[in-house]
Amino acid sequence: MLEKITNTFGDIVRTVSGKSTITEKNIEETVEKIKMALLEADVNLRVVRRFVNATVEEAKGEKVLRAVDPGQQFVKIIYDRIVKLLGDTKVDLQLKGPDTQSVILLLGLQGAGKTTAAHKLAARLAKNGRKPLLVACDLVRPAAVEQLRQLGEKINVPVYFEEGATASDAVKVAKNGLSHAKKNGFDTIIVDTAGRLQIDEDMMKELVDVKKVVDPVETVLVADAMTGQNAVDIAKSFDEQLGLTGVILTKFDSDARGGAALSLKSITNKPILFIGTGEKTEDFEPFHPERIAGRILGMGDIVSLVEKAKETVDLENAKKLEKKMARNEFTLDDMLEQFEQVNKMGSVSQLVEMIPGLSGQIDESKLNFDGMKHQKAIIQAMTKKERANHLIIGPSRRKRIAKGSGTSVAEVNKLIKQFEKTKLTMKKLAKNKGLQAKLMQQLGGLG
Repeated sequence: MLEKITNTFGDIVRTVSGKSTITEKNIEETVEKIKMALLEADVNLRVVRRFVNATVEEAKGEKVLRAVDPGQQFVKIIYDRIVKLLGDTKVDLQLKGPDTQSVILLLGLQGAGKTTAAHKLAARLAKNGRKPLLVACDLVRPAAVEQLRQLGEKINVPVYFEEGATASDAVKVAKNGLSHAKKNGFDTIIVDTAGRLQIDEDMMKELVDVKKVVDPVETVLVADAMTGQNAVDIAKSFDEQLGLTGVILTKFDSDARGGAALSLKSITNKPILFIGTGEKTEDFEPFHPERIAGRILGMGDIVSLVEKAKETVDLENAKKLEKKMARNEFTLDDMLEQFEQVNKMGSVSQLVEMIPGLSGQIDESKLNFDGMKHQKAIIQAMTKKERANHLIIGPSRRKRIAKGSGTSVAEVNKLIKQFEKTKLTMKKLAKNKGLQAKLMQQLGGLG
């Protein structure tokens, strides 16, 4: 995500941060590069001008020119200004207590990913202890109700819909959905509404009528991050007629430029609440301006990486693995389980982006994204005995495993060597009690 602007800003930061002295000429040249990077990222022109003027004004003061470490100070100013562009601080949904109903009304144009965002949000709220109900009020797009019903089933969140409802029944369905929620004890109602390919009077009138009936605590626009400045214009139009409280940006993982994220808050004064970072249900993150700013500047986002790890790692299994390591009983089955854990955390490119120093430094086209899939396939093609004891896997077995996994004998050999190396490393780690205790103590302090 945001690859182009991250690469440019990363280069700027590396150049500036190493300087022992900063002159006004350095500042002007750097700010000019920043200006071009923002314009190429499709950031609103008014936003770019404000950013550039504020950065120059602050950087040319004594704060930078006479600082002990002027390069680092200048980078800090750039970072702070980007955080401000993105919205300063994370904004949470303003939901009522669990004994009172809270309605979240989702709006947006057709194709922005409203229905998918609705189920992702519902899954997140359910995980956090809420009792959500999805209400299917998109009665215009063919199969929208069925899509929401299937997605709700996938995450075990009920969906209220009415058989045979027509395009003119959205207000009625919304009203009945609220009644159903009240009778059945749902504390959070997410209303998925109809969109169009472009804003029109009929759509806006329907949405205004639905809003009057459901009286939402949050009126959230779902916008496609890849539309750049258009997302900002769409947000302004919806806000003028419906009064938005926030925005969800979808397809953020595919947005190489970042114009929408960097322009939205400044132009509309509406916070970005969540970002969609992939196709899976769990690819849905709260929007942290300071963390995204860190990613843009190539500084990584280690906090989000740790949070992803905590969400996906099974602590019970981690303890069992620790005991196995201590007894040198790590098997290929355990290795397969580790692959599954990593896979749950997201794509390799997303993980690399969060690691300080690696973001923007690795050519993703050279990364072997299929490597782990092949390794999993090789282990899955083995028998239980082979997974438990890799030493019995001789030439004939390796040939059979290669055929069964659709790979080559060379790849099977490579995996077994990798496993032996991993096992040896884990044995050494298990012996180093001091280091292990220190690591566990650090992990414990993250809770």
